[in-house]
Amino acid sequence: MLTADDKKLIQQVWEKVFSHQEELGAEALERMFITYPQTKTYFPHFDLHHGSDQIRSHGKKVASALGSAVKSLDNLSQALSELSNLHAYNLRVDPTHFALQLLSQCFQVVLAVHLGNDYTPEVHAAFDKFLSAVAAVLAEKYR
Repeated sequence: MLTADDKKLIQQVWEKVFSHQEELGAEALERMFITYPQTKTYFPHFDLHHGSDQIRSHGKKVASALGSAVKSLDNLSQALSELSNLHAYNLRVDPTHFALQLLSQCFQVVLAVHLGNDYTPEVHAAFDKFLSAVAAVLAEKYR
């Protein structure tokens, strides 16, 4: 699914993002909660106020998981297996309630805002494919 050029672009962008993972992850979550308020229902125990420790912590987890996926672009299933199991078997998140598509869109907006001209149409297309692949892997335990 991901070409060699896609993988190269994703890795190059992630090098720029790496030191700001927590902030970008939290910003993407906040953007998702504002843009898609229905997603708040999946986090009833969170303090959803701007800059809350829970949003920052979960944003860091999201970005860290994406970072692990970037390191294992050739084997996303293995890289995300633990996270997939957590959501499917421990948290028992209904796959229709997985807000991954919405979060992916928000994460791309955050990347575009922070990367500016470096977020080219080619980078956007590569990240779109990458985030779709991540979502597919995380939902595969439900099949």
